[in-house]
Amino acid sequence: MKKTKDMLSPDGTRPVKQEFPKRNHISEYPTGPGFTAGHLAEINAGWRVFKPIIDIEKCIGCYKCYMVCPDGVIFKTGEKAVAVDYDYCKGCGVCAHECPVKAITMIKDERD
Repeated sequence: MKKTKDMLSPDGTRPVKQEFPKRNHISEYPTGPGFTAGHLAEINAGWRVFKPIIDIEKCIGCYKCYMVCPDGVIFKTGEKAVAVDYDYCKGCGVCAHECPVKAITMIKDERD
């Protein structure tokens, strides 16, 4: 595994493109975000309208939601289990759209 400093641009301000080996099985993918914490812009500022809710009973463990999330906020928590980091989720709905068994529903985000 590369050190974090090797994954940054020469000026140290942003991640650089990396080549990753082809994976043969979902279990070979890393668990959790692909980059160390602190590189996401900011915690969601409250403009999210909908948020994804995962029905673990329906989930088949395909991890498609994990693979397609553009913000990298869905992470594996165990075998056939995923969770969402709502601090950074923007509520785009890509995960719900791509879920083959419709285990993810988008609900109105009711914040105080």
